[in-house]
Amino acid sequence: MIHTSTPKIIMKKKEYSIEIGGKLLIAIFNDLADQANGSVMLKYGDTVILATAVMGENDKTALGYFPLTVDYEERFYAAGEILGSRFVRREGRPSEEAILAGRVVDRTIRPLFESYIRRDIQVVITVLSLGEDDPDILGIIGASLALGVSNIPWNGPVSAVRIGRQKGSPSFETNPSFLSRKTALYELDLIACGKDGNINMIEVGSKEISETDAMLALTTASEEIEKIQIFQKKIIAELGKKKTIIPKKEIPSEIIALFAENIAGKMVEYIFTGPGHDSINALKETWLVLVKEKAVDHIAFADDYFEDKVNETLHAEAINNNRRADGRSMDEVRPLYAEAGGISPILHGSGIFYRGGTHILSVLTLGGPEDALFIDSMESREEKRRFMHQYNFPPFSTGETGRLGGMNRRMIGHGALAEKALLAVIPAKEKFPYTIRIVSEAMASNGSTSMGSVCGSTLALMDAGVPISAPVAGIASGLMMESPTKFKVLTDIQGPEDHHGDMDFKVAGTKNGVTAVQMDVKVNGIPLPILEIAFEKARLARLHILKTLEAAISEPRADISPKAPKILIAHVKKDQIGLIIGTGGKTINEIREKTLVDGIDIEEDGTVYITGKNGSAEKAKAIIEDMTREYKPGEQFKGEITKITDFGAFVKLGSGTTEGLVHVSEIAPWRVERVSDILKEGQIVPVIVKEIDERGRIKLSIKDIDPKFAGEPPARPAGPRPFSGGLPPQGPRTNGR
Repeated sequence: MIHTSTPKIIMKKKEYSIEIGGKLLIAIFNDLADQANGSVMLKYGDTVILATAVMGENDKTALGYFPLTVDYEERFYAAGEILGSRFVRREGRPSEEAILAGRVVDRTIRPLFESYIRRDIQVVITVLSLGEDDPDILGIIGASLALGVSNIPWNGPVSAVRIGRQKGSPSFETNPSFLSRKTALYELDLIACGKDGNINMIEVGSKEISETDAMLALTTASEEIEKIQIFQKKIIAELGKKKTIIPKKEIPSEIIALFAENIAGKMVEYIFTGPGHDSINALKETWLVLVKEKAVDHIAFADDYFEDKVNETLHAEAINNNRRADGRSMDEVRPLYAEAGGISPILHGSGIFYRGGTHILSVLTLGGPEDALFIDSMESREEKRRFMHQYNFPPFSTGETGRLGGMNRRMIGHGALAEKALLAVIPAKEKFPYTIRIVSEAMASNGSTSMGSVCGSTLALMDAGVPISAPVAGIASGLMMESPTKFKVLTDIQGPEDHHGDMDFKVAGTKNGVTAVQMDVKVNGIPLPILEIAFEKARLARLHILKTLEAAISEPRADISPKAPKILIAHVKKDQIGLIIGTGGKTINEIREKTLVDGIDIEEDGTVYITGKNGSAEKAKAIIEDMTREYKPGEQFKGEITKITDFGAFVKLGSGTTEGLVHVSEIAPWRVERVSDILKEGQIVPVIVKEIDERGRIKLSIKDIDPKFAGEPPARPAGPRPFSGGLPPQGPRTNGR
């Protein structure tokens, strides 16, 4: 029995909104996920995400790092699709797009936590509905709001915006949708995150834009970011919970005294006169052994304290004395080496690139259009990607042992960054129809293997004969900052500078402009004037590296590798596509089996790409052209007789399946009683197209092209011709007598 007096449950709900980029950004706070420390539902157009933040209750004191996890969850229902594999209709492992979106959120929010925190914190972004707008920007703002209204200690909020510009347009667009970026030609796609006038995360893909334009885009982004910041601060002031206080544990006085007495005086010597990290690690090992001997209970403090002192020393020497750990000047690029090819003639293309202790091998493989990567994800429904760059980071590259196989988020992110940097110069399919896959192997790592991969891949592209529009190089810059007015920008960071610096600013591009940017920071943010300096230093370093690449190979090779497949192109009418494919794919499969071609790929506009080796592509193209050829009266051929009938013979034209009929009356200039007396199946005969009827049937003639083909007419039998009916023949005329 139902008790009518039972109180009805009502969802607690409050909404806030702001207009950004001509659309309302709506933040919905309810009790849907009320077990999380903080949660919010964000809506922009028809795209909706849920962001949650949860913190564990206990400190994990044994950890030597801050345990933050960011997960970005795609739900296929968000796109109104039943996706998944053929046998498992549900979400599997995260797509590459989801991993990259999660990394963007992580890279934005992580610097705003205190690094000494040792409690598990997990931020989960779940895409609930996918309209025409990107959920990644919502994910960043949602994570900020979920953390902001929670009791989790965090130095936010932080905001994000996407800035785009179409080719030829003088103005920037705020939050252009991913649908518009697919249908229109954009030369800039920039994601910027920040707070208080500073930028703390950048992700850029562009078509050789200038550094000046990049800064203008960042300035525009910063203005939009501050609008969203005001919006967030208002919400957090109204709904935010009191933050949990997690105090930083004080370093024991014994550790401080022991360090000052035995190690402090050696810091500069070991950091600035030894071989980078090796000498620092040697000193650290000495320190940890000493602590174990003197103060065993404080070993966890000892590790953090040593790293803090290395950080202080690197900053002080760089800012005050223009001094770097390896003795280089602030703008100096480490020694370079470049080599195109030379690994093996089996490879379609390869490149080797050294920048100091970072060594990269990039290997390229060419395939046909059918080898393109097929993407079936929430955002990219049935999309084909014909250019792929992938990145491997084996443990031996850092002199360590470890598990091989599989991909982690860092590898996927580095591979995607280099792919973005190179995409701007990859030729269009109409010019170079090959599928291109590059794998960059980080053979030795000491600073920015991702930018080294851009350089190695440029060498591999040119070695393979891919007609790229320009070589691409990349460089990573760093920062040692005491204040917005007291800092040093470091070109080509390595080892300790990468680990202890305040910024990792990667810029790739050609001599004409920027093609990709990625920035991560370890501080709250970077002022725009510092980024402007970093852009210029990166430009000069990029031009320097490009000279080394062009000295190794000045332009793409004239021919592709003989080991690569050959691709031929045929053009047919749209209504002929079905003829080539055949019922259930029967015809196209027969062509593949007959010619041993690698692949036949047919576009919707009737362009046919035929991929093969050892002459197979030429054979398949001839068959397709014969099948789809439109014959005209007067054209002459030699064809094979495929069938003899009482009324004539069918002749195959060319190497395809097109046939025409030579009627019995068109075999010879005299009456043919029996076709088989003159023609045989398998015989090659000369024919001319006489007529094509309204049904497309081809009528051929032998006698019109070669009247003597059938020889002489048969001899007339002796005696009078047999009577065939009608009036009897008249006798000779008489004069009436």
